[in-house]
Amino acid sequence: MSYPSIIGETVSFQGHNGDKGEAYYARPNKPGRVGGVVLIHHAPGWDEWIIETTRKLAHHGYATISPHLYFRDGPGSPDDVGARVRAAGGVADNQVVGDVSGAIAFLKSQPNANGKIGVIGFCSGGRHTYLASCLLADGINAAVDCWGGNVIVDDPKQLTPKRPVAPIDLTGKMTAPLLGLFGNDDENPNRDQVNRTEAKLKELGKTYQFHRYDGAGHAFFNYARGPAYRAEAAADGWAKVFAFYNKHLA
Repeated sequence: MSYPSIIGETVSFQGHNGDKGEAYYARPNKPGRVGGVVLIHHAPGWDEWIIETTRKLAHHGYATISPHLYFRDGPGSPDDVGARVRAAGGVADNQVVGDVSGAIAFLKSQPNANGKIGVIGFCSGGRHTYLASCLLADGINAAVDCWGGNVIVDDPKQLTPKRPVAPIDLTGKMTAPLLGLFGNDDENPNRDQVNRTEAKLKELGKTYQFHRYDGAGHAFFNYARGPAYRAEAAADGWAKVFAFYNKHLA
């Protein structure tokens, strides 16, 4: 059997308020309909690891799009643009949710779409995944939160016009099953915050799986982060992601 091929390209999509932005789109190069995945990038931005991860999901059979959430903030390297966005307090939640909604619409419009959509996000993208799975519940069939911080907001001063609501407070609206992957050495989210998020999901009768890894901190999937990378935990985490998507998106 030949090695399965994929097609990857930068595409235009219509995001929040009808704004036209760019996204990386990768899909299996084979006949038939497949599930779609929106990959929400981490706080550092739309960088090389995010593009490679988009291709990884496509290699495993999912048409995957990663919208560039910082496209409105001017040209430049992902590091430079990401630094400017973080210095300005990040991207507004409603803008991110609008961009994710546009990415979902892009996937559903493709001739290879089977109509099922997953979302996955890392770091701030994990928080955005939790948020989107509550606010775009009708459009998401499976959500994966990879170490998303600030799902719980303990200090009300952390709420801002850009982030007016803690995602945990919207949990009642969530309908898709949720997979959460966390490092026990992470500080954002820390163990207590993960415990409390799980307690809220359980209290409200949501379908979820949480997996935690000893000896792993933030960004333990990301081999580009050097010392943060944990090969064994990452391999196990990816196996759980693909089993989860195979169950809900195939």
